[in-house]
Amino acid sequence: MTVDAVLWDMDGTLLDSEKLWDIPLNEFVEKLGGTLSLATRQAMVGSSTARTMGLLFAEAGVVPTDSDLVDGAAWISRRTEELFRAGLPWRPGAREALRAVRDAGVPMALVTSTERQLTEVALDTIGRDLFDVTVCGDEVDRRNKPLPDPYLKAARLLGVDPARCVAVEDSPTGVASAVAAGCTVLVVPCDVPVERGERRVFRESLVGVRWETLAPLLDR
Repeated sequence: MTVDAVLWDMDGTLLDSEKLWDIPLNEFVEKLGGTLSLATRQAMVGSSTARTMGLLFAEAGVVPTDSDLVDGAAWISRRTEELFRAGLPWRPGAREALRAVRDAGVPMALVTSTERQLTEVALDTIGRDLFDVTVCGDEVDRRNKPLPDPYLKAARLLGVDPARCVAVEDSPTGVASAVAAGCTVLVVPCDVPVERGERRVFRESLVGVRWETLAPLLDR
């Protein structure tokens, strides 16, 4: 089989931005009177805004109203945007891998749980020209990762079969989403370990990744 498209996650895969997310998430729980544990923080990696907000309020022992959830998400988004605009670090090898695959002429999509507003800020660093399609967490009718919908939507917009796509992911949540969509996944763990399983090929970093690295993965 040939790879028809490469679908890239953003936070923790291309950008070392999970450490930036740590700041507003910890600050928000402290505002609620609690402390964010490592286990709860790790459970949020790659997750949807709705699930993240639920975990944050639960961590502080607070039962939120619908208004609390909306206001809290807006506060975290504003704070995170400040941090994104101050500078986004790349994951090792990510910039070079993106350009190498793009230069090979392969269709590419960015598939992220992050909302569109913040993704647009990140694209100032990553480069919009690298992607034919971008799918954000607030564009899948609340059916975000780990559900398959973000990857299914990206494949549909590209006009390709998900089973002929390679997704590049770092988190258990994102890997589960891509596998459920039928993709083969190049897993490059960042902050959270990922279990081995079907259609998962592991690599320590994106250093040295080229089209020639990804092309044989569907045959494994």
